[in-house]
Amino acid sequence: MVKEMRSDLNPFSLLKHNNVIIKFAVSVLLVGLAFRLLISDSFRFYSVVETSLPANEETKPESLMASMPAEEPASNDFEANKSRTSQSGKCDLFTGEWVPDPSDPFYTNQSCLQIEGHQNCMKNGRPDSGYLYWRWSPSGCSLPRFKPKKFLQLMRNKSWAFIGDSISRNHVQSLLCILSQVEQAVETYHDEEYRSKIWLFPTHNFTLTVIWSPFLIKADVFEDMNGVSSSEIQLHLDELDKKWTDQYRSFDCAIIAGGKWFLKTAIYHENNVVTGCHYCPGKNLTELGFDYAYHKALQLVFNFITNSGHNTLAFIRTTTPDHFENGEWFSGGTCNRKVPFKEDGVNMTDVDTIMRNIELEEFAKAAALGLENGVVLKLLDTTRLSLLRPDGHPGPYRQFQPFAEDKKAKVQNDCLHWCLPGPIDSWNDLVMEMIVNGGIYQ
Repeated sequence: MVKEMRSDLNPFSLLKHNNVIIKFAVSVLLVGLAFRLLISDSFRFYSVVETSLPANEETKPESLMASMPAEEPASNDFEANKSRTSQSGKCDLFTGEWVPDPSDPFYTNQSCLQIEGHQNCMKNGRPDSGYLYWRWSPSGCSLPRFKPKKFLQLMRNKSWAFIGDSISRNHVQSLLCILSQVEQAVETYHDEEYRSKIWLFPTHNFTLTVIWSPFLIKADVFEDMNGVSSSEIQLHLDELDKKWTDQYRSFDCAIIAGGKWFLKTAIYHENNVVTGCHYCPGKNLTELGFDYAYHKALQLVFNFITNSGHNTLAFIRTTTPDHFENGEWFSGGTCNRKVPFKEDGVNMTDVDTIMRNIELEEFAKAAALGLENGVVLKLLDTTRLSLLRPDGHPGPYRQFQPFAEDKKAKVQNDCLHWCLPGPIDSWNDLVMEMIVNGGIYQ
């Protein structure tokens, strides 16, 4: 949902605050960034299970790699990659490559009822299935597949929360689908817009919650369910969103993520005074930039976590890149690639680089304080590995059978969220590895 934007804290020497004219001009050119967030956040309904996993062997990685050599990974030896171990017993889980995996995914849309319509790529008619047959392989060590039975055993009588925007909801649905192969969750709560939900796994007394809080801080948002705004967002940079803070101490683990919503037009408030804005031409306000607000928000989030007096295990997930090419979501942008990028085959946009650097900077400061206060903070750095998966998005198949009536129909593409099943399932492999081998749950 983003394209390049300016930032006063850009590590690559972006514009300084005192150059107002240039900043304003760049902001005007980049207003389209905010509109990407309209995709998919407003949908509320589960999809009806209809379609099974395609069985066509020709769509598996071996044939894909032969047909598209320009984007194939460096290695196609799955067994060799699967058996690699780290000499030191430790490795950077977030540096590596996507390798072919001939095994089927944990679930399909026949075996999981939690897939929302706009991520149900198989039901919606996506004709290829090669994107299902890759696994993330960290450099220098192995990453075991998620073990749903073991996970549920470890989580007996515990409560987890996913806090953030629609990508967090995408993530929790992936986890629900994987766990559903052992036990079906029972939905016990949803808000009016079906954005915040609670599920219970009765046999294990394990509660899973998703909390809609796209800014993590207090925000007055004037959008309808279709994402149409009637006024600018009013963002309070000195007050957290009570929707999650009021519940935080009841969770054993929380996976928290912010990011892309900060690219929207917003008026900034501090100490009950308007201090500036991000992209608000004609308002006679100081352009502070989304980076200023994101720093403030994460500082507030980390300060709350590290001083909460509660030993919640807190994962901070980094920003999620999109893969729109040849335009944006509103101007014909598409994501038609069929296999992952090589590590050296793509670079992050300036915006994603800025956001991730802010996340890393604020996390580093908070982790040190957390150690002093006995609070466990974990960085779930999914940005780079997600950047390498341009093939894993719904694209035009966010809608049901978009080309059924017209093979050349022009339809809106979703190149930010992930198909289920799809690459986002590997995020749960990483979480499992971090909590098990990290010694947090035994």
